[in-house]
Order: sequence, then structure tokens, then C-alpha cells
Amino acid sequence: MHLLNLTLQKATGINCAAHGNFAGTKQQEIIASRGQTLDVIRPDPDSGKMHITHSMDMFGVIRSLSSFRLIGGTKDYIVVGTDSGKITILEYNPTKNCYDRIHQETFGKSGCRRIVPGQYIATDPKGRAVMIGAIEKQKLVFIMNRDSQARLTISSPLEAHKANTFLYNVVGVDVGFENPLFACLEMDYEEADNDPTGEAAQKSQQSLTFYELDLGLNHVVRKFTETLEERANFLIAVPGGNDGPSGILICSENYITYKNLGEQPDVRAPIPRRRHDLEDPDRGMMFVTYTAHKTKALFFFLLQTEQGDIFKVTLTSDEDMVTEIKMKYLDTIPVASSLCVLRTGFLFVACEFGNHRLYQIAHLGDADDEPEFSSNTPVEEGDTFYFRPREAKNLLMVDELQSLSPIMHCKILDLANEDTPQFYTACGTSARSTLRVLRHGLEVTEMAVSELPGNPNAVWTVRKHGDDKFDAYIVVSFVNATLVLSIGETVEEVADSGFLGTTPTIACSLLGDDALIQVYPEGIRHIRADKRVNEWKSPGKRTITKCAINERQLVISLTGGELVYFEMDQTGQLNEYTERKEMQSDVSCMALGEVPPGEARSRFLAVGLEDNTVRLLSLDPQDCLSPLSLQALPAPAESLNIVELGSKDFRRESSATSDTKERRGVLYLNIGLQNGVLLRSVLDPVTGDLSDTRTRYLGSRPVKLFRMTIQGNQAVLAVSSRAWLSYHYQNRFLLTPLSYETLEYASAFSSDQCPEGIVAIASNTLRILALDKLGTVFNETVTPLRYTPRKFVIHPTIGVMVTIETDHNAYTLEGKIQRKQEMARELLTTAEPTDQDMAKVLASEILRGDLNDVDFGAPKAGPGKWASCVRLVHPVAGKTLWVEDLPQNEAAFSVCLVKFLVRAEEEYFVLVGTAVDLQLNPRQLGGGGRLRTYRFVDDFQKLELMHVTPVDEVPHSIAAFQGRVAVAVGRSLRIYDLGKKKLLRKCESKQIPNMIVDIKTMGSRLYISDVSESVHFVKYKVKENVLSIFADDTFPRYITCSMPLDYNTIAIADKFGNFSVIRLPATVNEDHEDDPSSFWDRGLLNGASQKAESVCNFYLGETITSLQKATLIPGGSESVVYTTLSGRIGAFVPFTSREDQEFFQHLELHLRNEKPPLCGRDHLHYRSYYWPVKGVVDGDLCEQYNALDYAKQKEIAEELDRTPNEVAKKLEDIRNRGARELMCFGRGTPATLLNKIALQFIGKCVVLLQESSGVLGNLPRGPSSGTFLGSPRGPSAGSPRESAGSPRGVLGDLPRDGA
Repeated sequence: MHLLNLTLQKATGINCAAHGNFAGTKQQEIIASRGQTLDVIRPDPDSGKMHITHSMDMFGVIRSLSSFRLIGGTKDYIVVGTDSGKITILEYNPTKNCYDRIHQETFGKSGCRRIVPGQYIATDPKGRAVMIGAIEKQKLVFIMNRDSQARLTISSPLEAHKANTFLYNVVGVDVGFENPLFACLEMDYEEADNDPTGEAAQKSQQSLTFYELDLGLNHVVRKFTETLEERANFLIAVPGGNDGPSGILICSENYITYKNLGEQPDVRAPIPRRRHDLEDPDRGMMFVTYTAHKTKALFFFLLQTEQGDIFKVTLTSDEDMVTEIKMKYLDTIPVASSLCVLRTGFLFVACEFGNHRLYQIAHLGDADDEPEFSSNTPVEEGDTFYFRPREAKNLLMVDELQSLSPIMHCKILDLANEDTPQFYTACGTSARSTLRVLRHGLEVTEMAVSELPGNPNAVWTVRKHGDDKFDAYIVVSFVNATLVLSIGETVEEVADSGFLGTTPTIACSLLGDDALIQVYPEGIRHIRADKRVNEWKSPGKRTITKCAINERQLVISLTGGELVYFEMDQTGQLNEYTERKEMQSDVSCMALGEVPPGEARSRFLAVGLEDNTVRLLSLDPQDCLSPLSLQALPAPAESLNIVELGSKDFRRESSATSDTKERRGVLYLNIGLQNGVLLRSVLDPVTGDLSDTRTRYLGSRPVKLFRMTIQGNQAVLAVSSRAWLSYHYQNRFLLTPLSYETLEYASAFSSDQCPEGIVAIASNTLRILALDKLGTVFNETVTPLRYTPRKFVIHPTIGVMVTIETDHNAYTLEGKIQRKQEMARELLTTAEPTDQDMAKVLASEILRGDLNDVDFGAPKAGPGKWASCVRLVHPVAGKTLWVEDLPQNEAAFSVCLVKFLVRAEEEYFVLVGTAVDLQLNPRQLGGGGRLRTYRFVDDFQKLELMHVTPVDEVPHSIAAFQGRVAVAVGRSLRIYDLGKKKLLRKCESKQIPNMIVDIKTMGSRLYISDVSESVHFVKYKVKENVLSIFADDTFPRYITCSMPLDYNTIAIADKFGNFSVIRLPATVNEDHEDDPSSFWDRGLLNGASQKAESVCNFYLGETITSLQKATLIPGGSESVVYTTLSGRIGAFVPFTSREDQEFFQHLELHLRNEKPPLCGRDHLHYRSYYWPVKGVVDGDLCEQYNALDYAKQKEIAEELDRTPNEVAKKLEDIRNRGARELMCFGRGTPATLLNKIALQFIGKCVVLLQESSGVLGNLPRGPSSGTFLGSPRGPSAGSPRESAGSPRGVLGDLPRDGA
């Protein structure tokens, strides 16, 4: 078996972020680490929209990240700590839109090790040095400098090691231009390590240590150490030199402390807490993240608590001596992993879970009535300040970045009957959890919708002058009339535009600098700026059928296929070319390209004819309308478009400000066919030759093409039964569907409110649309949930979803009310008699208080407290039908949909496995487990509890099995049947070693996943009523999820980020039983005597939470789709031929050498983190081929006996394989056409296959196309299943026992 790993959507969670001027301009960017990828996020200072301008896969674990700038520089560098054992300094190159590696220094072994630096990075505020530290012992300092060419240089590492010491945090202290100083938060564990009683460990204290880099001696010395009273979690550097008093802020439990070297006394302030908070008052409060902002006049810090409250912290100083810490409550936002304040007044919040946000800082809280807390206010030890949280008023959210992290569970189904399946994902944690329905496509924002008087057939936008930034008119054509609308504050009809309104319009455009042109069936109308009109009438009774137009040229076709060419001269007059061109067939469509800047005309005219050909004609004066090339088509052309993708839009850019070199792209001829297929060919700008043709099936309707402007670049909108956008994004070509209803005609639209939009018609409505989130793979619809979703099941016929949600350390709704009543009673009983009136007011305030958990976070109830609910959802409508809250401390862990054989009717039951009073550490179960059985009632609008079955352990997994149900009760595997008062236990096995976390079934087999001992293969013997383990895995694996591929093969994923496929050998006997009393019959490694073989191993780097076999496009082939905890969605695609597998394997081998990972990690070692990579090719690495220089591409392609275009085409085809197969087997496609579009185009013509009776004729299928994920050895002649003639499924072997 051989698989190709493809990422459908990169990880969306952000681990850490840093901001700076990475592009060298005045605008600031944000560098965000998503675990393995490094993104450049650029917030638009005008609109506030965030754009990801570049994303790069590092093929390594990014452990830490920081930015620094050399003295006097205008550009920030990025220093990255990874698992490569190297420190890497990167520079963002905005011209090439890539990262350039400036330096890379090796200092240790690869991997995430305790004593290898990389976990912590701190930079000197003046950019002179970098300290990189390990969790334990080792710290290294690198000196940064410039050479004579002003290039960045890095020194050899200087050691600052200290044995038997843990490092918690490190920060560069701002000391101006004195020797660089680093502050470290450390703990010496030597005494605790030598004390067997554990008392020393309980008394161990953290210390604050300052390390000084002596630039004169080139040496690091330990300057000062001080023991800390409280346990601290991070340090903050205070601006120094001429900007502030220097020193550091220590954030610890319940307190924030200012410290500095010298005579400065410590300044200490308690962390404020919420008034009437439901949390345990004895539970400590901590700051979890911070950001600092510094200007010439002031500096301040924004610190966030673990509840999400943001405080503005300032320091009061007197002659460089800090005298006071002031804190003021600003607002409450979701808990973040990183905060970044930009000079434009934006606050970027990289949320721990859920969507990342960009806020506009409207106020800094200086003028409001919020109390300001001071360290000078006398407070008793252990007491603190209190504040009232409120709705946000200082921070205004302006944009969001989609984040699915964490994806807890996912299923891929087409419940909405949209032909393409949807991803139903349970995301998030606590009160901000959501159920998201993901659809492949760009999100479309509807700016305006208005009805029209009739059904239009076309729409255009026109500007009045060539240098206008925005469009002036929307022209709508009907069957017998033309409507002209002006664009301004409102869109309204105009009558003095000069357009003829009593006839339909074929095309209209701006001609030259200030003239308009209208083409209609009887002629051409040339409208000058002074409203003079020139008319050209079609000869005789012939009418104009098609036309092509740009800002200087016009070509029309008359009835019968005659072409007439017009060109504008320097005076603005439109002149007809003397000769006309007779085509061999009727013209079905035409296209002209844009006039390149500095030239007088576009050189090519593309003409589509009814004889299934497209012809390229020259428009040069020497050989005007002479043929250049021809391309045969499998179906008539519906629409043509010549566009230069990857270039700036000449029409929207003024020639004075645009750079010609920047605009150079690749010239493409796009051909939309009447059978719904889009062809894209490269058009040679010199000879007019067509090459490298790509095909894509878009829909069942004919494809119409329209030129658009996206982010200042040219793009193509293709409209079929679904609209698709073809555009360049981050140096990649993308063809993405729009998640919107069917459009009939469209045009580019630009106005003050919508600079880059689309105006389109659908039935009798005019719509103005905007595309904001370019580059996104999925758009989403969101249904809010109450607690963290654990699992869900979907009814196979009705489509309703049952979810279970569970939170630890949380209150139920009833538990919150009880806690408030408890607090109110406690307040009244402890109050003095004289304070009873005040106590009653406060008690009623407590009872009335109700903070929204979504905005302010759910209160922590304490360890051992659980909140859970069962929810019935209509996922397509996004509506909750029914919710049942489970009692406090009863937690739901598993859910299953079962159809019991004892019930004659076709009725599905819902089983929910719960645990009561579960304590995690030390683990104990106070109230046992429960199996709650529900049935659907009220026409599937709610669930009714039938009965509750007590069990003695936590039921972590439930699965339907042969009309009964298999339940994992701790380490026991049991089979239950339905009874009247409870479930009836029929069979039990206690042979699983630790704890069962997942059960999958097929036929008479059960695939049991142990928490740490991989998969056990279990056979249920009906006659003996026995569950027998007949095989297991050789390796211990900490399984998170599994998916049977066929009867003998199962795909599994573990919590360390590994994906594996294991298979039972053909010699396995499932009826074999071990004799436990016999020493000689004991299995290998104390397990079963028969072992599964490892077929595939691949390290993904992220914990996989779900695996599923799915067909992502109708008619496509099945893939194994996975989702991860960090929000990544990907697929393992099986190769259908040995030729493909060998091609990608060799390409991967070349790219490992020619484009090694940017941060120095060896790709082969990375993908073999735990087990050597086997049977899987890394498609993400193969797709880096397109980012190579052309010389490297050519060199690799020659090694593979192909051209660079063929390699790029192969990469595109493997990703779009499902689409290509749909193109062959899609709806409405004649069988005789399938042969014509099976082969790719060669040179100028398409080689058409001969018609045959078969769907694909006699095309070779490849050696392994019959068994998609079948055995790598091929079908064995001795296999009993093969010899018996049993059928083969799409995913290999079907089960034998009637499954």
C-alpha cells in the first residue's frame, strides 16, 4: 500500500506570534507560528482586514519565536527556535514573497529534548544579542553584528549553562547601550533530586538570575541571583535607557512585582479579581500573556489574566526609581497565547482556542470611571482588589481569522444534498465551543441585492475616464432593452449616459481615456466625452452575434462567421480594418487580452467556432487576422478569456505608480466548454502557441468566463452550475469554488464602499458581492454549543445529530444557581448585624449577576467537578432541537447510534456512556459509570430517556455490533442487548491490558484500541458466546482514533502525531486460541501469538482526532481524511498505479536535497520521528516544487524524464483527481465524450480518442487500480478469500461474515 499525504487546510491554531516591520516598510506585520508553519499576517490599516500574505511549511516543530532589529536598521529579523538543534535567523523578502535564511547555526541534537536549547528565545532590545535556552541546564548567547556590507553576522555561541536547573522563562533586559543583560526565571532541583522523602521538592523555590554578556571580553557571566517568594510564570522587560527606568516585571500567582538591579526596592501589587466571582476564592490568579507598547512619550503594558480580563499596567517613576505600579481594567476578550499591539492602534489576539481576532483600541481607559488599582494602596497579605467585568467598550473587534483549533470530532457527509460532502466538525472548548459545517469554497459577502424589472441576460460595469479609480455605470442588458444605473451613494437609473436603451447590448466598455462604446445586434455606438455619438451599422440584414473588446480594440462577428476588426487611433477615432476575415464556421465566442502598458494593441484574438475548435489570430498590422495556432476541443466553446495571471490589473493601476517588472505574469487562454469543462492553456506572448493545457470539470452548465480584479491582480471568474474563481495567491495558482447560489452573468465591480467586488445577475436580481477571505479552503456556518464537544453521531436517514458535551472544572446551569445561593447565604451569615442591609444588597446582586460565559469565560468550579449535556441538533439548519443537562458531576464520554435486533421495527436508539464523580488525579471513580439509553420521539425533535444501566467503570467507547452493542467499560469489553428496564450483559472479555479508548466493528470482528497498547483484533464466536483476541500489534501505540480500511487492515493514529496502517498477514487464523496455562502458547511479547504487520508509518506532527474514509467529490476515489487538534484537515490519497507512486517517490527524494526545510530539520528524520516513514509520500513537500527556481525545476524534471510543465501538471492532477474523475463520470456528460476528454492536450491540438463502447475504452488501468487500498503484494493465488471468489470492495477485502 502506498499513500500520498496532502494537506487540505493547514493548522489554524497559533502557538506564538511576534510583530515588527519585517517587509522593511512603515507598515507592521505579524509573524505567527502554527506549530509547523510560519505565516505573515498583514492587517490593512484602513479597513482593518487581516490578510495572510505568505505561509511556509517548516517541516519541523517551531518551539519559540522572536523578532529583533539591529541598531539603526529599518527592518526586523525573525529568530526561530525549532527541534532541528539549530538557531535560524530569517528575513522576509516582500518582493519574492518568501523567507530568506540569513544564518543557521548548529548547537545541539535534533528533536525536542530537555537539555537542547530552543524552547526559549530572548533578544536584546537593541538587537545586539540573542539568548536561546533549554528547559534544563543549557543556555547559549549569540552576538549579532554587521559586516562591512551592512549584512547581519552572528557569532559562535557563548555558554551560560547551569547544571541541575530548570528554566521557566527568559527575557532581554533593556539597559540601553550597556552590556546586554538577560533575566532568567530558574529553579535549582539538585537538593530535591537527592532527597528521597520529597520534602525538599515541596520547599523548592524559584530564583531570578541576571546574565550579563560582556562585549569586551566576549564572555557571559552570572551577575546576580535572588530567590523569589511566589512561584512565577513569566517575566516582562521594562523599557530602559532614555525610554524608561529599565528592570523587569515578574508575573507570579496573585501578584505582579517590579525588580531592578541596584538600590531599587521591590514594588509589588496584587492581581485584581472579579467581584462576586463564582470561582473558588482560594484558587490563585495569574497573568498568562502580555504585550508592551512604547512611544517617545510613554509606554504601557497590556496583561491578560487566565479569565481573559485585560489590564493596562503603567509604572510611576521618580528619577529612574519606580515608586508605583498602576493597573486598570480595560476589557475582557478570549484567552490568548500571544498579544501584539501595532502602531496603527490595532491589537492582534492569537486566541488559544477559536477564531483569532483583531481589535481596534478605541480608548486606553484614561477617561472612563473604572477604578485604578495602585501598589501604594495598603492591602493585607492575601487580599486583593476587586472589579466588575462589563461589556467591551475600549476594544472594538474589526476582523477575525478562522481557526478550527481544536477539532474534537469530525464526520464527512452530504446531508445538505449539495453533491459535494460537507465537513461536520465539533470545535473549541468550554463556552466558546461550536459545531461548524465546512463547505469547500470561498466565503461570499453579499453587499446588496435588488430586483430588476424582468430577467436580464448580461451585466457590465463601465468607468467614465481611464484614470478613474471606481466604476461609474452598471449596464444591464435584457432581451429587448438596456438599463443603465449610476454608481454613487445609491444605485439609480440614469437616462443621459448615451447608451441606447431600446435594444439589447452585446458588450460595452470604456474606450480610450474618456469614450464609451456599446455593441448591440444592429451596430456599434461610440459615445465621446462631449456626448457626441458615432454609429456604425451592420451591413444589410446581417446582425452582430459576438464581440470582443478592450480599451483600444474591438472585434465583432457578423452572421455567417465574418470578423470585422476596429482599432482606435491617436485622435480617439475608431477605425475599421480594411479587410474582413471569413471563418469556416459560425463564431460561438471571442476574446481579446488587455493592452499591455507601453504598447498600442493586444497582439492576439481568440475565436471559438462551432466546429469544436479555438483559433488564435494575429492583430499585428503586418499580418492582421492571419491564423497563428489552433486547438481542437472535445465540445463547443461557450466562452473565452485571455488573462495574465500573477500580474497587476492594468485597468485599475495608474501607469505612473505601477512597475512594469512587477506586473509580469503568465499569459493564459481560458476556454469554457458547453459541457461544463474549463480548459486553461499557456499562451506564448511572442508566437501565439498554446501549450500545457489543464482541464477541470466545474459543473453541469456551460462555462462562462469573466475577467476580475482580486487584490490588485487579474483573475478569472468561471460561472457554471457553480461559480469558481481562478486567481494567484501567495505565488500559487488556485481555482476555488464560491459558496454562493448559481450565477448567470458577472462583471468586475469597484466603488468606494466595495473597491474589489463582483456585480452579478441571478434570475431577476442584481447582486453586488465581495470576496474578503482569499486563500481559505473552507467557509463555515457555526452553531454555538455550551460545553466542550466530545463526540457526535448522525442519524443515517433523518440527518439529525446527537452531540455529547462535557467540561471538567465547570458548573452546570443548575450548579451555577446553587453556587450563587451558597455565596449569598455565606455572605448573610458572616455579616455583622450592623452590616446586614449592605449584605442583603450584595446578596441580591450576587443572585442577579449573570455574566455571559461566551464573552467572559465559564467560571472554574474546581477539580472533580463536571458539567455535561446531550444535545439534538439539525446540522444543516444550524438549529438546536433539544438539550438535556446531565446532573452536576456526571460526565458524558461516549455516544453511539444502535439498531437492536430484538426490536422488529427499524428504530434507532442513542446510547450515552457517562461517569459519575470522576477524579482525574489521583484517578478514582466515586459514583461508577452509567449507560443511558434514549429513543427518538416527537418526529425526531427530541430524545426520551428509556433507562439507565449502571456499570463499574468509565464507558469510554460504544459501538453497534451485530444488532447489539459493544461497550468499553474500563479495560473490559462487554456486549449488551436491549432490555425493558436496563441493558442486558451478554458477553464479557477482560483480556485488554489497560483501558479501551476506541471500538470499531466489521463483520464478526472487533478492533479494540487500548490507551497505550495499540490495537487488538477480537473475534466474537457466536456459538460459544466468547470474545477471543486472536492478534494484536507489535508496537505500543497511544491510540486516539482508528478506522478499518478493510477486513484485515486498519488505520490508526496516536497522541504523538503518528499515522500508521497495520494489516493482518494472510496466514492469520482468527479461530486460533492461546492457552493461558501453557508457557509455550504464550504470545509474542506477552500479547497474542499472532501479530499484525505495519504497512504504513508517517509522522504528521499534530495529534489526529478523527479518521474517516470519504469521497470528497462525487465520482472521485476514496481517501482517508484526518483532522487534528490544531485545526488541520488533510487526506491520505492512495496511488492508483505504480507509475504515480514511483514518480512522487522520486520527486520527494529530489526535493529533500534541492529544497531542504528552511529551519534546518532533516525532512526524512522529521517524518520518521518515532518510526521510520514507510509507504507514505509527503505531498506537501512535493508541492514545494512549484516554489523552486526554473533552473532547479528543469534540472529535477530532466532527472524524472519529464518537462517542468508536466511535473507541475502531475501535482495539480493528483490534488484534483476527484474532479478529473467527476469530469468523466459527472451528471449530464455523454458517454461518448468521455474518451475525448480522457487524454491531455499535446502541442496545438487535442488528441481525441476514438469512440468506443466502453466508458474509458481500452485505456490501461495501472497495476493496482482494482484494489484501491489492497495488499502491496497484489492478490495472492493462495489466498482462501480470492480462491473462493469473494468480491473485492473499493477499499480492499470485504468481510466474510455477512457484514
